[in-house]
Amino acid sequence: MNHLPVLPIVLPMFMGALLLLIARSQMSVKRSLSLGATILQIPLALILMSQAGEGIGVYAAGNWVPPFGIVLVVDRLAALMLLITAVLAGGAILYALRGDDGLGRNFHALFQFQLMGINGAFLTGDLFNLFVFFEILLIASYALLLHGAGSARVRAGLHYVLLNLFGSALFLIAVGTLYGVTGTLNMADLAVKIAEVPAVDAPLVGAAGMLLLVVFGLKAAIFPLYFWLPKAYSAASAPVAALFAVMTKVGLYSILRVYTLMFGEDAGMLAFMAQDWLWPIALVTIVLGAIGALAASSLNGLVAYLVVVSVGTLLAGISLGTQEALSATLYYLMHTTWISGGLFLFAGIISRMRGPRFGARLVPGPDMPNSVMLSGLFFVAAVSVAGMPPLSGFVGKLLLLSAVGTGALAAWLYAVVLGSSLITLVALSRAGSTLFWRRDAATDAGEPLDPLRMLAMLLLLASSPLLVYFAAPVLEYLDATAAQLLNPNEYIQQVLSTQPFALGGQP
Repeated sequence: MNHLPVLPIVLPMFMGALLLLIARSQMSVKRSLSLGATILQIPLALILMSQAGEGIGVYAAGNWVPPFGIVLVVDRLAALMLLITAVLAGGAILYALRGDDGLGRNFHALFQFQLMGINGAFLTGDLFNLFVFFEILLIASYALLLHGAGSARVRAGLHYVLLNLFGSALFLIAVGTLYGVTGTLNMADLAVKIAEVPAVDAPLVGAAGMLLLVVFGLKAAIFPLYFWLPKAYSAASAPVAALFAVMTKVGLYSILRVYTLMFGEDAGMLAFMAQDWLWPIALVTIVLGAIGALAASSLNGLVAYLVVVSVGTLLAGISLGTQEALSATLYYLMHTTWISGGLFLFAGIISRMRGPRFGARLVPGPDMPNSVMLSGLFFVAAVSVAGMPPLSGFVGKLLLLSAVGTGALAAWLYAVVLGSSLITLVALSRAGSTLFWRRDAATDAGEPLDPLRMLAMLLLLASSPLLVYFAAPVLEYLDATAAQLLNPNEYIQQVLSTQPFALGGQP
C-alpha cells in the first residue's frame, strides 16, 4: 500500500507535536526541525504530482474503504495545491528564522499545525474531515495571527475568529443536512447520491449546498465576506501573512472541488446550482478589492487588498466552468499565491528598514540603504501582480480573457479585469514612489537589510519569470487537471472502487 498520500498531513502533525514537547529546547534545534520538515514538503509534493499524473491515488486510513472511514484522494488538483503550499511555506519559514519566530511561544509548532490543516483540506475526500481540517486551520491561524501580540493583532484576531466560528456553525448545519438526506459524507458517494436525490428532498440538499457556498466564500474572502481579510493580513507578522496567502485558496479549492464533483453536470436538478451566484460575486469582489488597494494606507494593507482582487479573478475563472478557463485559473492561482507571499515578505523587510516609527506605512520616511535595488525588485513585483507583460501575471490574465470568448460575459470580464489592473498599477506606483523616492531627512533608518530575509523573498518573487519560462509544461499539466475536474466520473469510480488491503500488503 502506498502511504505517501498521508505524509503531507502526518509529517507536520508529528513535527508539531514534537516541537511542543521540546518547547524549552534551544531555538536552533526547533528551527532546524521545523525548516527540515517544511522543505521536505516540496519533494514530497513533486512525487505526488508525478503519481497523480499516472492516475488518481486513494488512501483509506485505517483500511476502512469508502464511503466509510477517512479517505484521502490525490488527484492532479490536490497534488498541485500541495506544491503551491510547500513552496510558499518554504519561503515563509526561511524569513521567520531571522527572529520573527522568537516574538512569541511555539511559533514553529503552530506553523506545522497550520501546514497540517492546509494539506489535509486539499487531500480529504469527505466533507466531515474537510470541516475538521478547517477547524485545525482556524485554531492554528488564530494563534499565528496573535504571534507577537499587540492591540492591532488582538482586534484583528478576535474579528477573524468570530466570523470563522459563525462559518463553522453553518458548515455543521450543511453537513448534518446532507448526511440526514443522503446518509453519507464521502464526496464521491455524495456525487452519486445527489444525482439520484428525489424531487421532494432536492430543495433541502440545495439549501445545504448554498450554506456550503457561504462557508467556502468566507474562507475565500469573496464579497460580501471579505472584510476580515485586510485587517487580519495587514496586522499579522510578515511570514504569517505570507503563509496566509494560501488560506483564501483553501476556500476557492473547496468551491472548485465541491461544485464540480457534487453539483456538477451530472447532479440532475441541482446541476451548476452555484454558477449564477459566482459570476456577479467575482466581478464585485475584483472591483471592491481594487478600490481598497487604491485607498490603502500601508504596504501590508495594499498587498492584502491585492489578495482580494486575485480572489475575485480566480472566482471569475471558476464560474466560467470551461476547461480553458479552469486551466487559466489554476495558472493564475500559482502566480498570485507565490507573488502575494513574496510581497508580504517584502513589506516586512521595508517595515524593518524604515524603523518602528514609519514601518510599512505609505508616508515619506528615512533614506534606506540599497534603495535602488529594493525599488527595482518592487517594480518587478508590481509589474507581475498588476498583470503587465512579460511576467506571469500577464500570462495568467491573458489566458483567462482568451478563455471567456465573446459576448456580454467577455465584455464584463474585460472591463473589470483590465480596469482593476489599471487601478492596481496606480496604487502600486503611488506606494513605490512614496516608499523609495520621498524622504524625511530628519529621521534615521531602522535595521540593515538581512540577507536571509532577502533570499526568502527572492525565492517567491522568482516564481513569476519561472512560470513564464516553463509555461509550456506547466500549462500541459494544468490542462490535464482541468479536464480531470470536468470529468468527475474517474474520481468517483476510483474512490468508490477502493478495496481493503490485507496485512501482507495485497488487496
